[in-house]
Amino acid sequence: MRIGLISDTHIPESGPDIPLQVFKVFEGVDLILHAGDMHVIDVLDRLGRIAPVLGARGNGDHYSSLNKNRPGVPDDPRVKEAHVLELMGFTIGMTHGFPTPDEPPWRNNLNGLMQFNFGRRVEIVVCGDTHVELMVEKDGVFMINPGSPTLPHNLMPQLGTVGILELQPGHRSAHIIHLKDVKL
Repeated sequence: MRIGLISDTHIPESGPDIPLQVFKVFEGVDLILHAGDMHVIDVLDRLGRIAPVLGARGNGDHYSSLNKNRPGVPDDPRVKEAHVLELMGFTIGMTHGFPTPDEPPWRNNLNGLMQFNFGRRVEIVVCGDTHVELMVEKDGVFMINPGSPTLPHNLMPQLGTVGILELQPGHRSAHIIHLKDVKL
């Protein structure tokens, strides 16, 4: 099973649409997980033309009449604060913000952090929020942040990163793709 991982698209704040390179990378995936800060539900609609898509509500996905570039994501069955999925024998939790292993909440109380975010322990965490791509494994948890395809490292709009998670029974692997390297 191949899963496309994306976060922090910030449409229309970062630009009018998701970069075409994302669609190229996600060709043939079985599922797409968007780890929040879509800003408009259209992002999930567009990605949904490729494969089924689920989204985590990010801090910028709540309605705001003050910011026309962040109109908010309405209630939608694809969008939750956090998702827990059982896929190919792995338990995956997806939420927008999740501390890295070097941050105190992880170091001091990983089980409490898991319970708070997912209601249980998960083996794979997919998150976003930082706009910085990251893959790390610690304490039996594999954490993946695909970064941002449109505002990498919180810089000006430019091509950034997405991820691919591949699952087989008893085996998982992931990699980060730099969109500037994708040929259209």
